[in-house]
Amino acid sequence: MAMDDRKFRILQAIIDDYILTAVPVGSRTISKKYDMGLSSATIRNEMSDLEELGYLDQPHVSAGRIPSAKAYRLYVDQLLQSGKLRSEESLPSYFNGRVQKMEEVIDRAAQVLSSLTQYTAVVLSPTGPRMRIRNIQLVSVSPESALVVIVTDAGVVRDSVVRVSRQLDADTLYTISRALTEALSGCTLEEACERMPVLMGRMQENAAILQSVHGYISEARDRNPHSHVGIGGASNMLSWPEYSDVEKARGFLSLLETREKLASIVAQQGDVSLTVRIGPETGVPEMSDCSIVTATYSTHTGRQGTIGVIGPTRMHYSKVMAILQAMGHQLTDLLGEPGSPERK
Repeated sequence: MAMDDRKFRILQAIIDDYILTAVPVGSRTISKKYDMGLSSATIRNEMSDLEELGYLDQPHVSAGRIPSAKAYRLYVDQLLQSGKLRSEESLPSYFNGRVQKMEEVIDRAAQVLSSLTQYTAVVLSPTGPRMRIRNIQLVSVSPESALVVIVTDAGVVRDSVVRVSRQLDADTLYTISRALTEALSGCTLEEACERMPVLMGRMQENAAILQSVHGYISEARDRNPHSHVGIGGASNMLSWPEYSDVEKARGFLSLLETREKLASIVAQQGDVSLTVRIGPETGVPEMSDCSIVTATYSTHTGRQGTIGVIGPTRMHYSKVMAILQAMGHQLTDLLGEPGSPERK
């Protein structure tokens, strides 16, 4: 038994109907709502074949059928191959010249995506081997403490308050900041780690605070490469019937709280511009009833970021993919020129 054109048209109608209603679909529904020129009995027989092929599930004996993860995969693959994604050419610009920081761009994009799709959106800052230090700032916050801020061309990657000697006043901290920035500006985090021991040898009188800076650079090098994770519509999933179960909802929300884990799940792999992972394909038990759709954007330094939408497996795939592609183009346009927020 093979998937022929008639079976696929029926399967597509079932998926379209289930996406809209979240109600198991029966043969009479397809016969009445979709003009296929087929009797209800013929559609029922084809649905039985589709169930046998693994494309439909029957949640209850007397209920209609619902699409399986295998069905959604076929559906999405056909959308991608056909090139008939819903057009979002009229998507307005959601960014303006007032945006000054990469973090603002990322948070704004996450909020816009969640608003447009009504799903949960995740946006990851650009990452890549070319991430370099812009400056290092030491700011006095009390007579015995200072804020250490390490900034890269992707934004702030580490900040923390450290104890300092009372002898290190604001002017001294500024002098140390300038020396560190002059020595390390333009270096990758790896290169900066290699240079720090030399600087510590030259500036032995400030060895303690330089040791702290060295440690923070090392942590920034080794930690999750996405310096900022924007999340929009975290509670949107709770409005969908699939997550009316309290335990299931709690598991999903707890996953969103661990941003580094979430970033590793959503992060786009390779150079594919658009990916869709459905149900078990996510590899995450808490997302067994979810799909993750991701797209990429690029900066003028060649680094790549990821934008993604998490929704139920019955999400409106064509709409979500088109919106992600359009948003990816907007972010690339915004960040693709020298002087963009990436550099500010």
